[in-house]
Amino acid sequence: MLILDHLAVACDDLAKGTAWVEAQLGVEMQPGGKHLRYGTHNTLLGLGDDLYLEVIAKDPDAAPYDGPAWFGLDHFSGPPRLGNWICQSDDIVSAPEFAGAPQALTRGDLAWQITVPQDGSLPYGGAYPTLIAWAPGTVHPARRLKDQGCRLVRFTITHPEADHLRRIVSLDDARVQFQTGPAGFAAEFDTAQGRHSLG
Repeated sequence: MLILDHLAVACDDLAKGTAWVEAQLGVEMQPGGKHLRYGTHNTLLGLGDDLYLEVIAKDPDAAPYDGPAWFGLDHFSGPPRLGNWICQSDDIVSAPEFAGAPQALTRGDLAWQITVPQDGSLPYGGAYPTLIAWAPGTVHPARRLKDQGCRLVRFTITHPEADHLRRIVSLDDARVQFQTGPAGFAAEFDTAQGRHSLG
């Protein structure tokens, strides 16, 4: 069984991606950190209930890394947009082969395993979630973030193979919906300023 853990906005410049989310939702993103292994950095927004939104980009100051970035960021271009979703798995070692082998990562006192295909791509273009398992004793990042009253209402994954994805994603969350169409994402949030969307 999977549990929705966080949504990721991809961008080619973290400051621009962060500003875009803040303008769309009327909230302030918080500093995140750096992922040294994959050469990325992020900012974060708590969504309550062990859920958060991340803006992620390649870090121009990162040391050279002999391998691909994750989340498909090596091939990302264009304006900031929702690019991926990440679900907690209670059996990450049995993740489908196409999801990628679990990689053990740490950042400060955070420790987790996460599935990353060898080429850094996103399964089904991101329509199949990246899988994560937080290490025992790790406090979920969402609990460390300021509660600004922003809550996810609906997350829609659009994909030509939506029916197939609905069958293979073991997730019981009424907020998450699959619909058939050109690949893409849309998310709706309730905020202190009303309902707003990201795509």
